Amino acid sequence: QVQLVESGGGLVQAGGSLRLSCAASGRTFSMIAVGWFRQAPGKEREFVAAAMWSDDYTAYGDSVQGRFTISRDYAKNTVYLQMNSLKPEDTAVYYCAANLGGMGYFRPNEYEYWGQGTQVTVSS
Repeated sequence: QVQLVESGGGLVQAGGSLRLSCAASGRTFSMIAVGWFRQAPGKEREFVAAAMWSDDYTAYGDSVQGRFTISRDYAKNTVYLQMNSLKPEDTAVYYCAANLGGMGYFRPNEYEYWGQGTQVTVSS
């Protein structure tokens, strides 16, 4: 089992920044990757970013490329999502997820464990 707890969401004006945190516990040694997804009301869950747990590989969704940065702190078992130049269309519940299977990293069904989510609201 892997437990994930997100924090850092909130309300920010367009153009502002937020940093989300995802603290992992439990069988973190089994994690292959950690991903961030988001879901806005009435929309499907969307891939935002992913980072391999044991190397430097990262990946980003097209809509956040160049604005968001994923990073890890191994000592704290924590993954961060730095979000800059935020837009109203970034408004969503943001979830972190852990991948233990290693078969893919861009779809929600490729992740076995999920956090409870944190709300990000960007005002215009």
